[in-house]
Amino acid sequence: MRVLFVSFFLVCSDQISKFLVKGFSIPFLKLHYEGMFHGQRIRILGDFFQLTFIENPGMAFGYDPGSNFKFYVSLFSLLASIALIVYLYVARTQSLSLRISLAFILGGAVGNLIDRMFYGIFYGYGPLFYGRVVDFLDFDFFHFTIFDRTFERFPIFNLADASVTIGVLILILFYKHHEKETETAITGSTTGSINLKQGAINDEPDKGKDIPL
Repeated sequence: MRVLFVSFFLVCSDQISKFLVKGFSIPFLKLHYEGMFHGQRIRILGDFFQLTFIENPGMAFGYDPGSNFKFYVSLFSLLASIALIVYLYVARTQSLSLRISLAFILGGAVGNLIDRMFYGIFYGYGPLFYGRVVDFLDFDFFHFTIFDRTFERFPIFNLADASVTIGVLILILFYKHHEKETETAITGSTTGSINLKQGAINDEPDKGKDIPL
């Protein structure tokens, strides 16, 4: 379960970057950081890469499912994160590439989950589970249309989104390796079961045979 340190590092990096973009205020510590204003753009590499502060009201690509459905999106994210932690424990003896990919996906899921669950309360604009996800990484890759919306630039995202994407790419790249590993584990388990049965049969005393006097 040491790969959970990878998830922890990704969550911390994601949240620190979001606080630096959005700003924060902790009165009892007399800490206040202004951050960027909503919609502000800072050019890093010309028009190709900019920091653009927006808040995602719902799901991927800025799609807003509505306030009623938003609660279920946040709840699903919470349950999915718990399921990933459980699966990481189950797969603790599997290949490192599988565990690393799951750790990246978990880190990204938890990073955005914190926004959805707590940002509404922390920033004073909504109740628990109704927060908005902070996005700021803005690249000019290509133009495309999705969800009936046309994007002239790649959708603005954050480090949590990047972590999930990297985790999924690792899963795809090492898919055949994971498949072979699973087949080997199943074969080994089956062979061991057969050997146990044969041993049990060989250890049984002779029954129904004549005993010489």
